[in-house]
This record gives sequence, C-alpha cells and structure tokens, in this order.
Amino acid sequence: MLNSASGSSNLARGYTIALICAAILSTTAIFIRYLTQTYHMPPLVLALWRDGLVAFTLLPVLGLLYPSLLRVNPRDLRYLTVYGLVLAIFNSLWTISVSLAGAAIATVLVYSSAAYTALLGWWLLKERLGWAKLLAVAFSLGGCVLVAGALDPAAWRGNPVGILTGILSGLCYAAYTLMGRSASQRGLNPWTTLLYTFGLAAVFLLLFNLLPGRLLPGNATHPADLFWLRDSLAGWGILLLLAAGPTVVGFGLYNVSLGYLPASVANLIVTLEPVFTTVIAYFLLGERLSNSQLGGSLMILAGVLFLRIYEGWLAGQAQSKERQAASV
Repeated sequence: MLNSASGSSNLARGYTIALICAAILSTTAIFIRYLTQTYHMPPLVLALWRDGLVAFTLLPVLGLLYPSLLRVNPRDLRYLTVYGLVLAIFNSLWTISVSLAGAAIATVLVYSSAAYTALLGWWLLKERLGWAKLLAVAFSLGGCVLVAGALDPAAWRGNPVGILTGILSGLCYAAYTLMGRSASQRGLNPWTTLLYTFGLAAVFLLLFNLLPGRLLPGNATHPADLFWLRDSLAGWGILLLLAAGPTVVGFGLYNVSLGYLPASVANLIVTLEPVFTTVIAYFLLGERLSNSQLGGSLMILAGVLFLRIYEGWLAGQAQSKERQAASV
C-alpha cells in the first residue's frame, strides 16, 4: 500500500511541477520574439548565448550552495556530452524553424514531440502506451494546430526547409525528453544535468556558429557577429533574463518532473506551453484570441486533464487491490 500511495503522491507532484514548468517556459517565445524582431539576432547566435548564459548562471549558484552537484563520474560525463549535443541540435533546429516557418507552424511542429515521445518511450523505456495516452496525445496535437493558427494553408505553402526543420525539432525535443528521463533513472540530479547539458550545448553551438561560410542558416557570418548586441545594455539584459529566468527555471523544473513522471506524460503536459503563451500575449501584447485558438486551448487542457484523471484512477485501483490483498 505504501508503494501505491507513494506512486499517487509522485504523480500529483510530477503533474504540478510540469504545469508550472509549462507556464514558465511559455514566456520564452516572448523574449525570443523581442530579441529577433528588435535586434535581428541570428537564430544560432541567440541560441548560443541563451545556453551559455544558463551555464554561467547556474555554475556559481551550485558551486557556492551545492558544490557536490558539480561532480560527475566519467561515464555520466560521456552521457551528458551526447545529451548536450542533442540539446544543441534541438535549439538550432527550433530557432531556424521559427525564423523560416514562423512561430505558429514551428510551435505545431515542435510539439509533434508528444507523439514521438509516447512511441519512443514505449519502445525504449518500456513506458505504458494505452488508449488513454494516445487519445490525450491526439487532443494535444489537434489543440496545438488550432492555437497556432496552422489551419491556414498559406502558412504551410512554399517553405519546405522550414517545415522539415520543424519536424526534426520535434523529434529532437522527444530525444531530449527521453534522455532527461534516462538521466533521472541513472540517479543524476536534475540541476547537475541542466548545468552540464546547457554548458556542453553552448560549446557545440559555438562550433556551429564558427563553421565557415553559410553552411547553417542563422549562424554567425563572421566571428564578430557572435557579439551581435555589442554595446546594447538593454539587449544583453533581455538576453540574460531569458537565460536566467524561463530557461533555467523552466528547463530545470522539466528535468525535475521527469523524475516523477514518464517521459511521454511530462512532454504531453508541456504542450500546454502555447496555451499559456497565447494567454500572456493577450494580456501583455493585446493580441486577441480567436474562436479556434480558444477551442484549441480547451482541447489541449482536456487532453491533459483526462490523462491526469485516468492516471489517478489507475493509481486508486492499484491501492484498492493492495488493500484487498493485505486484508486477506
């Protein structure tokens, strides 16, 4: 009975953390939109500084308060290096997709990761894949399409590179999620994982930016472009807020939630991010919500709530069976 009670408690804690994570991550698009529109930062330069500043923000905090979290064994370091490479590729594809296909289509495509994660989690991590999870994934994907306004055929027309990078970004997000779940199962602290993956991702992104010519869209044309913001204190301040705020806290809580929830469930809950972004844009930027956006928001919310109720029911059934077995 203790095991079932503990599982139910972990489930509630995991859902709460993942919901807070989605709300915090939803502010990321607003920061990125401001930096790309106001300062016209190349996407890969922005991704480099975002990841690098995350590491520079976390390093002194963990070094002063929790120095033991800075130590990892060589085997885990190799794993974190691959994890960091996956994050660097994901950030690159995501920012390129936004710049080429627009925020609406890029959002829909990146959250195709919910379906990828459910399937890959079932295959690689032996997570349960039942009808309830598949139904929740379908509701969330459909809701993302409506929230992003991706039903307009013109949004998809004539941009095959942007769409392809968006699809690949969703696959990389699924890989990032699964590796986060695996890191938790290895016993790695989520904040240690965050520090090393973002620090190593920044190293890989620096290499991406220094590739000669224009091999990658959105990278630094010249080394001097790495300091794109130059003497703009306001620009650097916004970039630091993006890194130290929604990125550190949002991704940190996402890693924490993966310690309590299956990767597919955590990824599914975070599909609420575009809903939160739409609500924030409504209040801060005066953007109006269309009927389809409201309907899409309700679809995503319904999918997450349905899965939460169903998972809670399963936990209750397990507790009931244990009580019956204990009374015999």
